[in-house]
Amino acid sequence: MQIKQIFRGLFLGGIASLQLLISLECLAKEIKVLALGDSLIAGYGLAENQHFTTQLQKTLKNEGYNVSLINAGVSGDTSAGGLTRLDWSLASGPDAVILELGANDGLRGISPSTTKRNLERILDQLRVKEIPVLFAGMLAPPNLGREYGSEFNKTYEELAENFDVVFYPFFLDGVAGVSDLNQLDGIHPTGEGVAEIVRRIKPYVKELISRIGNL
Repeated sequence: MQIKQIFRGLFLGGIASLQLLISLECLAKEIKVLALGDSLIAGYGLAENQHFTTQLQKTLKNEGYNVSLINAGVSGDTSAGGLTRLDWSLASGPDAVILELGANDGLRGISPSTTKRNLERILDQLRVKEIPVLFAGMLAPPNLGREYGSEFNKTYEELAENFDVVFYPFFLDGVAGVSDLNQLDGIHPTGEGVAEIVRRIKPYVKELISRIGNL
């Protein structure tokens, strides 16, 4: 009886050791997260160490995440531009994507239905490729009127409902309209503004990372 218990203990101990090795291997594997967006991702007017991807990567690494953020932001880009360059942006082989597009669509008064169609095509391609997504919403400029704003804003909510994404309703939450957190143009965040965005979006990014390999 004692011999059986000894062998059973060795067997269970071996399984536990194997599980530990697998866990350590997963921790050792670098996670690549692509941030696809416009100037808010590109870091317009900021030094590289103040960019969204740089600050987010540093914050996550400080908390023990082995993660690499890829800056795929292009200043002035619209949802159409993001769709056009999606394939080559994905050539880096990311494990997950943060999608932030549409601000310039709103600034240019592009039809919300056009923006929705472009974003839908991006999300659909990412779903086909089984890449988990953090989808960041945007709000329309108030000067375009209530009707335009309502249609534009609900675009993100409706797409988030139709796709299995981690949804962050407003990328500039806590920063938009706060003068101390924005550059002189009142549109692009300062380094401190980006830090606030990172602080608020971080729990959603962690949820995104938890979805890798589970789709």
